[in-house]
Amino acid sequence: MKPKVFLAADHAGFDMEQYIKSHLQKNGYQVEDCGASKYDAEDDYPEFMLRAAKKVSSNKGSKAIIFGGSGQGEAIVANKVKGIRAAVYNCKNLDLIRLSRTHNNANILSIGARFIGREHALKAVKLWLLTDFSGGPRHKRRLKQMENIEKNLCK
Repeated sequence: MKPKVFLAADHAGFDMEQYIKSHLQKNGYQVEDCGASKYDAEDDYPEFMLRAAKKVSSNKGSKAIIFGGSGQGEAIVANKVKGIRAAVYNCKNLDLIRLSRTHNNANILSIGARFIGREHALKAVKLWLLTDFSGGPRHKRRLKQMENIEKNLCK
């Protein structure tokens, strides 16, 4: 079964998000758009990214793809939410996509729309959604350590 996918974008990632959303819907993914609902050159990304991250945090097995200029600030906001592991992708190396899932079990992909084109972003999204967590002992151990850090810091 395909995971539910939450999307969010600011003005810099809005067009790419709309493009990716169309492809995901055509391929049977249940998609929920967390904003922006229209292009606004003056919008601020934190509210949209926070909304998507909270949705992933409260919907087990779901994922999100968020879009901004670099993907950096967007991931920083998402990573403030308990249980979120957002990975930034703003280059052409698809190994980073695989590793974000197989090693880190990333549940949010943050795409830098100013650094990669739509077709490459689509290729990365497809790969990210189809790549599973390896479940290897060292990766499980590290994820547990991350969870413990989160518990201790967020009291």
